[in-house]
Amino acid sequence: MPREPFDVGLVVESLSILDEQGRADESLDPKLPADVLRRMHRAMVLTRKLDERMIMMQRQGQMGTFAPNRGQEAIQIGSVLPLRKDDWYSPSYRSFGAQLWRGWAIDQLLLLWAGYFEGFALPDGVNEMPMSIVIGSHVPVAVGLGMAIHYRGGDQVVLVNFGDGASSEGDVSESLNFAAVYKAPVIFLCENNQYAISTPFERQTGVKTLAQRGVGFGIPSLRVDGNDVLAMAAASREAVDRARSHKGPTFIEAVTYRMEMHTTADDPKVYRSDDEVRQWERKDPIARFEKYLKARKVLDDRDIAAVSDEIEEELRLARDRFSARAVQRPREVFDFHYETLPPDLAEQKAEYLAKLDRCGA
Repeated sequence: MPREPFDVGLVVESLSILDEQGRADESLDPKLPADVLRRMHRAMVLTRKLDERMIMMQRQGQMGTFAPNRGQEAIQIGSVLPLRKDDWYSPSYRSFGAQLWRGWAIDQLLLLWAGYFEGFALPDGVNEMPMSIVIGSHVPVAVGLGMAIHYRGGDQVVLVNFGDGASSEGDVSESLNFAAVYKAPVIFLCENNQYAISTPFERQTGVKTLAQRGVGFGIPSLRVDGNDVLAMAAASREAVDRARSHKGPTFIEAVTYRMEMHTTADDPKVYRSDDEVRQWERKDPIARFEKYLKARKVLDDRDIAAVSDEIEEELRLARDRFSARAVQRPREVFDFHYETLPPDLAEQKAEYLAKLDRCGA
C-alpha cells in the first residue's frame, strides 16, 4: 500500500523500495525519468571509481589520508538529487560523491585531500559550507544557516549529513533542538554505517534506531535503506518539500555499511570480520540499482561497461590535471599566520628557510 507522509506523531517508519535483487515495490517506485536514472547511475559509479583511485594514490604517496565511502554511494547521490542549485549543502568528510553532483571538479577534490589549501576553495556558484573534519561541528553551522533562511522568509533548504558516531555528539543534539524550535528548513541526514570508527552501533547507543533521536526532539523522522538509491531519493524529496514549505526540519537515518576502512589510516580487520563484510556486499547499492535499470531497460550490460570505461578516462585526465596543480611550496609555510611575524617565529622562519636552501624540501 502507498506509504502515508511521515509525521512526528507517528512511530518511526522504515522505507525501502528496491530489494537486494533490484526488484522495486511498484507502489513506492518514484518512476524517475530514464535520463535522471542514467545520471544517478553514472554519479554512483564515478563516486566509487574515484574512491578506488584515491586509495591507490594514497598508497603510492600521492594523496593524504582520506575517508573512503564505498558502499555509501546511494546515500550520497539520492540525498542531493532533489536539491536546487540555490539550496545549501553542509558536508561531512565522507561526502565527495554528493560534492561531485553539486558541482565540484574531480581535480579540486584531489587537491583538497592531498592537503593543498587551495583545494578547500569552494567552486563558484556552489552553495556549500566548508567540509568539516571535526566530528559533528558542521551541524550547528547548518542549522544557523537554516534559521537565517527562515527568518528572511526564503524557500531554500539546507541538507547536512553526518555519521552515526556524530549523532552521539552534543553538537548534534543541540542542533536538533534549535532546528525543531525555530522551524529551520534543515534535513538532518544521519549515515548509519554501523561503526563510529571502530565502535559498533550497538555499543555506542541504547536506542534501537537513530531515527528515534529525531523524534525525541519533536522532529519528523524516518529510517531508510541507505543502499537503495530510490528510497533515498524519495525520502529526501519528501523532506525537502517539507522544509521548502516552511514546515521545519526532518531527520533521516540512512542504514548502510562502510565497506572500506574508516580512513586510510585505519585497519578494519581489527574490529570486524570478513564474513560480516561479505554479508553486506550482497546489499551493494550499485549492483542493486543496475539490476533495476536493466529490468526497466534503461541500461544494458554494454551500456554499463561503456560508462565504466568513460569514467576511467575521465579520472585519468583529472589525475593529470591534479598532478599539474599539485606544486609544493614549502617556503610559504609561515606566510599565512600573522600580518607581522612575532620575533620568535621570524627567527624560526629564518632557520627553516636556511635548511630548505641547504637540504631541499
